[in-house]
Parts: sequence; C-alpha cells; structure tokens
Amino acid sequence: MSDQNPFPDSQVETESSESFGDLLSQYERSHSRKSDAGNRQLEGTVVAITADSVLLDIGYKTEGILPLSIFEGAREPVRVGDKFPVTVKGRNPEGYYELTRFNVARPADWPALERAFAEKSTIVGTVTAMVKGGFSVDVGVRAFMPASRSGVREASEMEKLVGQEIRCRITKLDTTEEDVVVDRRVIAEEEERSVKEQRYSAMREGDVVIGTVRNLADYGAFVDIGGVDGLLHVSDISWARVSSPADVLSVGQQIEAKVLKIDAEKQRISLGMKQLQPHPWDSVAEKYTTGNRVRGTVSRLADFGAFVELEPGVEGLIHISEMSWVKRVRKPSDIVSIGDTVEVVILGVNVGEQRLSLGLKQALGDPWVDVAQRFPTGSAVEGSITSITKFGAFVQVSEGVEGMIHVSEISAEKRINHPQDVLKLGQVVKAQVLAVDSERRLMRLSMKQLVPTGLDEYLAEHNPGDVVTGRVSEESGGVARVELGEGVQGTCRIHAAASAQEDAKPAAADLSSLTSMLQARWKGGSSATAKKSEAIHAGQVRSFRIAKLDREAKIIELEIS
Repeated sequence: MSDQNPFPDSQVETESSESFGDLLSQYERSHSRKSDAGNRQLEGTVVAITADSVLLDIGYKTEGILPLSIFEGAREPVRVGDKFPVTVKGRNPEGYYELTRFNVARPADWPALERAFAEKSTIVGTVTAMVKGGFSVDVGVRAFMPASRSGVREASEMEKLVGQEIRCRITKLDTTEEDVVVDRRVIAEEEERSVKEQRYSAMREGDVVIGTVRNLADYGAFVDIGGVDGLLHVSDISWARVSSPADVLSVGQQIEAKVLKIDAEKQRISLGMKQLQPHPWDSVAEKYTTGNRVRGTVSRLADFGAFVELEPGVEGLIHISEMSWVKRVRKPSDIVSIGDTVEVVILGVNVGEQRLSLGLKQALGDPWVDVAQRFPTGSAVEGSITSITKFGAFVQVSEGVEGMIHVSEISAEKRINHPQDVLKLGQVVKAQVLAVDSERRLMRLSMKQLVPTGLDEYLAEHNPGDVVTGRVSEESGGVARVELGEGVQGTCRIHAAASAQEDAKPAAADLSSLTSMLQARWKGGSSATAKKSEAIHAGQVRSFRIAKLDREAKIIELEIS
C-alpha cells in the first residue's frame, strides 16, 4: 500500500517518450489537489486495521491513515468496510495521506483566530503538553485549555490527550497579550445533545433496542441505548417480583428491552424487559381452577392477608380469614412469614382483574365435615375455654372445632350473671353436646347437664313401688304436685286415688285378709286409716307410693299410699 513516489496521483510512465514537462505538470496538479483537500470532506472506507493505525480508501492512489487511538472509547469498534467522512491534512513520511475526522480547519493567523472567536466556530488544535491547571494547545498559536474544560477527569485520561488532535472553541482571545483560551468540553456537550436529539427523534414507542447497563439503583437500572439513557424500572425487569435490580442485572451487561414511553421534552425514556416475554396471566385460566391444591412462596404480607407467588408474575391472596380454622388470626405474621413455602387451595379465579383467592386452612381439611358423627347430641366432651363473652363461653372441643356454653347452661343450682364469675380462659371443662349445626359451624354445649342434682340422686336411689313421704305443694285440676325433697317433685292424680277408695267400699270382706287387716290396725291404729281417707290439700304432708319413675325423662308419678 505504501507509495514512496512523490507524485502519488499520477501513473509514472516508463516510456522514453515521456517529457520532463509532463512530469512537472503532474507534480503541480498533485500538490494543488493536496492543498485543496483540507478544505473539503471526503468519504473514507476502512480497508485495513493495524496495531496502531486505520487505513482508508479516500479515492486517491494512496490510502489515507488515521491513528487507531481516536477510536478508543467509541461505542462500537471500527471495522473493515466502515465508512465515515474525513479531511486530508497532509502526507506523512511513509507517503500516506494524514487524515482527520474533523471538518474544520486550523487557524493560520490572528485574523483567522479572531473570526473563529467572533463566530464561535469550532477549530482544530493539537495538545502539546500538560501544564499547571490544564493543557497547552497549538491552534496556530499557543493556547491554554483548563483541565476542567478538557472533557476528561481521570489523570490517566488527561495524559492520553497529549499529542492528540482535538476540536475546541475559543472562549478568550486577547491579541495584545497573545492570550488564547480554548474549550474542548463544550464541543463534546453540544455533540452529545445533538446525538440525543437525533436519537429521540428516531426512536419510537414499541421499538426493541439493545443496550448496556450503565448504572444500578434501588428503583431500577439506567441503560445506555446508543447515546441516550433509558430507565428500566425494577417493576419492568421481570414478571417475577424483583426486590433489587442488582439481584438480576450487573453493570456492563448487555440487554434487550422494549421502549415503553418517550418524553422528548424531559428527555426521558422508559424501558421494559418483561414486556418482551409472554404475559403469565394469559395461561392462568388453563392452569388454575377453583378447588385445586397448589404450592407457592409467600412473597409479601399485608394487614389483611398474605400474597403467595405461584409462578413468576402470578400471585394470589390468602385473606386473613382463610388462614386458620382454630386461631382468631390478628395479623398474617402469626401464621406465615415471607419466604415460606405453603400449600393452598384455590378459592376463586378472576383473570380480568388478575386476582386469585387462596385458602390456607382449606388445604388442612375442614374439621367440621364429620363433627356430627364424632360428637353426637348427648355425648360428653372436654376442652379448654378459648374466649368468654357476656352471653357465654367458647370451648375448643377439637382442632378447629369450638362449642358455646350459654350462660344459662353453666349451672343448675344458682343463677349466673356473667360467665367470667365462675369460668376463666384456659380452664378445662366438661360439657354435654346439646345440638350440632355443621353448616353454620355451631355447637351448643351444657355444663349443668353433667353435674349431678338432687333430682338425679333421688331417681338413682328410688324405684317404682317405694313408699315415700312428701308435702303437697299445689292441687289443681285433680292433680297434686308433691315436693319429695329439694328440687325433687312428683305428681299424684287425686281423682284416680279417690275412685280407687270408693270402688273398694262395697266389696265383700275378704276373710283371708282379715288377719293382715287386724295387724295393720293394731300397728297403725285407727288414726292411720283416717289419715289415708283424709282429703288431699295444699300443705298436707303424707305418704305416697311411687307408681312410675322415668330416670331419662326425670319424671316421678305418685299414688296415695
């Protein structure tokens, strides 16, 4: 590729007929072209890349050359075949055309510098050295560039500027003092704004872009998408719940994302990664149906319940009322914790509102299903008191099953005004099942039914035919109520007793029983007979015979003895 011929744009003829004048003419045309080249841009095509240089075809017989260092820090590496505009500065000792990518000229004199300063135009200069506070720059004259306006911050990067050709703008010009100050950073900022404006104008919502993660924050990641930054919010990284962007992304990572929103005025771009994946709720109706048992992970807790992630992007809610059959749950953390794996039953599916209702207690089985069989009416149960109200006390009969003892069923011997007068939380009591309603989850219990009373003891100690003594407490409608003891009453039909006496009077004397009659009169005397024939009235104390005794129904029927 090197062409040491001082006449690069002519084909050297070896024929003897060629004159010296022709050669001189070609030389002049070549140098004229060379001097004009710096005033216009050419399109260069990369044809080769060496360890420190990039060779470009610029349409001349000899290639142009650019230092490879000017491409350092570029978003994409230079490749063979790339095309971009260049300007010819001159030729190097090897014969290659020295190129620049800047379409600006070097000021040749002070008037040129004054025009550049007045027009605020961009000029080219070469950084010659690092000096105190900045750099010395050759822009046709010696100029000073403050370090803060160099566009670099690191000391190592500043050192690399020495020897480089830069574009800058004159910010101060004093011809008298020959004081010139230039600024490189302002050019870079203007170009950055221009690139952003072009990028914003070219980009559309819905576009899929490739970007590089530049920075991570708690709320998301900033992604470089070709000269502009887009914000990838943490909620748009994945359909699964992401606690921190750093859990799934890293600085320098290349990602594919969708442009969700563009705000050109505020220069903000919102990106999303999850939007490039199928929405998980699209298949929820097929995967999850009411009554299914599924497993998931508790992802977060709220006052009203716990959210369970069944798969990335699909969460269901266990309401606080669906957590336990046994406990009165005050807060979800009493039952579950974030990160717990739980088995639940799907209670409801609403794809439109993206809601799943879940039940934790249902997965454990309903303890009320067979309560009527396990605790039939009349059976005795035992359990601890779980709560006390003014109308009664609740007793845990078994896991998930509670029964209620009404205040009237606590004691048969005395009136109870409030259950807490005789009962306390945690106390173990025995009770009898009065009724069970499995659908309404209600069980009525009674303590007094299991406590022996005076009537129970009386029934246990007597049998039909026994002669007992009692006091007539009331007589009405031919029936007398008789008090046999404290809390023990019997009934006696008066008419039936009187009729039996009348029927016995006309009967013929039974001689065989004469002896027994005489003995009875001798033992009891005439007063006993008189007592028996005396009319029954309230307050009377006399003997009765038990005609019927029903221990289950607790009924005692008497007859006059």
